[in-house]
Amino acid sequence: MKTYAALFLFACFAFACLAQAATTSTTLSVQATVSIGAGGSFSATGTASLTGFGSGTFSAPNITTTATGNLNAPYTITISGSTLTGVITIPASVISGTATGSATITGGTGTFSGATGSFPTLNGTGGLAGTSFAVTFSGAGSITTSGSTGGGSNQPTITQVADAAAYGSTIAQGSIFIVKGVNLSASGFTQFSFPLPQSQNGVSVTFTPASGGSGTQAYLIYTYNLNGVNQIAAILPSTLAAGPYNVTVTNGGTTGPPFQATVVAQKFNLFTQDSTGSGLVVAQNFISASQLDINRLTTGTVSGFTVSPAKPGQTLILWGTGLGPVTGGDNVGAAGGNIPAANVQVVVGGMTVSPLYAGRAPGLAGEDQINVTLPANVPTGCTVALQVSVNGTLSNSTYLSIAPAGSNACVQPGLTTAQLQSLDQGGTITSGGFTLAQFEETIPSIGTVKLDQASGAFTQFTYAQLGAVTSVSSAAANGSCQVSPLSNTTASILGGGGIALDAGQITLSGPSGSNLTNQTLTQTNNFYSAILGEEGLSTSLPGIGNGVLVPGTYTLNGVGGKDVGKFTASLTLGTPLTVTGGLPSTVTRSSGLTLNWTGGNSTDVVVIFGSAGTVSGTGATRTTTGASFICLTTAGVGTFTVPASILNQLPAVTSAQASSGAGSTSLEVVSSPSPGGTFTAPLTAGGNVTGTFVSLRGAANQPTYQ
Repeated sequence: MKTYAALFLFACFAFACLAQAATTSTTLSVQATVSIGAGGSFSATGTASLTGFGSGTFSAPNITTTATGNLNAPYTITISGSTLTGVITIPASVISGTATGSATITGGTGTFSGATGSFPTLNGTGGLAGTSFAVTFSGAGSITTSGSTGGGSNQPTITQVADAAAYGSTIAQGSIFIVKGVNLSASGFTQFSFPLPQSQNGVSVTFTPASGGSGTQAYLIYTYNLNGVNQIAAILPSTLAAGPYNVTVTNGGTTGPPFQATVVAQKFNLFTQDSTGSGLVVAQNFISASQLDINRLTTGTVSGFTVSPAKPGQTLILWGTGLGPVTGGDNVGAAGGNIPAANVQVVVGGMTVSPLYAGRAPGLAGEDQINVTLPANVPTGCTVALQVSVNGTLSNSTYLSIAPAGSNACVQPGLTTAQLQSLDQGGTITSGGFTLAQFEETIPSIGTVKLDQASGAFTQFTYAQLGAVTSVSSAAANGSCQVSPLSNTTASILGGGGIALDAGQITLSGPSGSNLTNQTLTQTNNFYSAILGEEGLSTSLPGIGNGVLVPGTYTLNGVGGKDVGKFTASLTLGTPLTVTGGLPSTVTRSSGLTLNWTGGNSTDVVVIFGSAGTVSGTGATRTTTGASFICLTTAGVGTFTVPASILNQLPAVTSAQASSGAGSTSLEVVSSPSPGGTFTAPLTAGGNVTGTFVSLRGAANQPTYQ
C-alpha cells in the first residue's frame, strides 16, 4: 500500500506512438451536445481532443441527415488557436444507443495548415434528453499536414495530464498526477526515492502559467517506458498557484509542445482497485494494530495479503490524493496531520460521516489517507456507494464491500459465497441483461415526444466491477427513498467496467400492432441496441422504424456468437402507467412531491427518480454538484409522495440555469413487470449465463427544483 510503483504501475494505459512527421497517427475523441431545433434541425457543440496535439472545442452548426439513416456533421475543431475542418458521418441510432461512424479531414489552419486525413472507425454512444442528446465518439486515424508537427522523432509529446486516481484534468496542489505520451523518458522503469527529484536522467515536467511567466518543475515519482506505454508519475508542488497552465516535458534536452491543465487548491479522488477511477475502492479494514485487511468481498488471503469485507462499526482507511496543499516539502515523506483547509465528509450508503483523520499519509508524499468509522446502521452489501466530499466538492464515485456483523462475506443478490470467493481469487462472472424502454416527454418547443428502444449486452465482470451488475431495485427498499450524491465524472453511482461478449445476431419480435418482426438489434462493440420507433417529432429521425411497444409478448432470438451461444428470451408487457395530470414542470422541494397514476399490473415495480445539480466548467473539467433520489413502490398503490426531507437534499435549480447549461435536472416515473423475464444462454467457454429481460416504461421531464 505504501509503494508508489504498486499504486501507479497498474494505472498505465497504452497509447499509440506519435510519428513526428507530416503524417501523424492520432486518436480523435469528442464529447458534444446535439440540439434538436424547430423543424427537426440539428447542431452540436462540445469538446474534442487529439492525442499528440491537445484538447479544444468542437462545433458542428449544420448537421444534415441522409436517406440511409446517417448524420453528416461538417465540423470545426479548435486547439490552441489552430483549426481542423472536415465531416463526421455517424448513424442516427447514436441518438439513443451506440453506433459506428467515420470522419474525414478536409483542411485546417495553423498547426493543421492544409490538413487532410481520416478516422475510418469512430465508436459512438448517445442518450436523448429533451431537446438535445449527449454524444461521445472516439477512434484512431491519421492527419497529414503541409508541414511537420515539429521537434523531430525524439520530441516528447504529451497525450494526457491527469490526477492519479480518477484521471481528471484538474490537478490539486500537492497531489499525485500522471503524464502520458511518447518520448517522455528513456526505455525502462525508474522509481525515485526521497527526496524526490525535479529533474533526473534528463527528464522533467514543468507547469508554466498560461498567461506567461516562469515555470515550476514537479517532483518525479517514476518514469515508465515499456511495451509501448510511456508514463511519468509526479507530485505537484503545494506552493503552485491555482489557475490554467501549460504543461511540458523535457527529455534529453528536448522540450515538447505544451499540454493544457488546470491547477486547483483541492480536488480529492479515491484510488480504486482496478485503477479505472470507479468500482471497488482501495481501502483497508482495521482488524488490529498488526492487521489491516484489504477491502474485498470475502474473508481470506489473496496473493499473500489478508482480505475481508468491512463491517458496521468498523474503522477503515481510505486512500486517495488531492486533499490540498501542505507546508513543508512535497518531495519527502509527510509527518502526517489533518489538512486544516479541508472540510472532509465521507458519504457511504447515503449516510454522511465525519472522519477521524483526513490528511497526508505519514511517511508518504502526495498520498492522502482518510480514517473513518462506519455507522452501526450503515447499509450492507457488496457494492455500497462511497464518495468523499471535500469543501462541498465530491470525489469520484466508488463502492465499498460491507458484510453484516458476524459474516465473512458481503451479500450480493444472485451470487453465492463460493462465487464471491472465486471472484476474490481472480475469477469472473457473466451477466446478461436486455431492456425494452418507452419514455414519454413533453418538450415546450416540440410537444409530446415518445421513443421506443431496445438495448442490452452480455458482460463479464471481475470483483472490482461488481457494481456494474447491481440492479436499480437494490438502491432502496420498497416504499422508501434513497438519496445519492451526483458524481462529478459519471452518472453512475457505482461505477462500470466489464468486458462485453459477442452473442452474434440478436432479433426482436413483438405482438400484433407492435410492427416488430425479427427486428435486428445493432451490435456495436458487443453492445446491442435499436431505436424501435418515435412519435411526436415533426421531422422523423432517420434510420428509425415504426415500431411501438404495445401490450403483449416480446421475444429475443440470439443465433449465437463467439462467446455466447443460441438463446431465446420472452417478456410480456401489460398496460403501462399513466401519471395523472402528467409530471410537474416545477417541484417545490419543501412541499414534497405527490404523484398519482393509473394502469399497470398491481405487482409492477414503480421507480421514481429525480436529480438536480449545478454545472461548472466544460469538457474534462466539467463538474456537476448536486444529488439524485430514487424511490420504489408498486403500481397497485396508485400513489406515492416523495418526502420534503428527501427533496430538500437536492439543490435548487432555476429554469434559467437549466436553459443556459449551468444546471441540470430530471424527473422520471417508470414501471417494470415484477418478476421480469429471465432466460439462460450457453457460454462457448463452458457453463451458462442467467440473463434478465425487463421493460421500463413511463414519463420523464426536466423540471425546475425550487
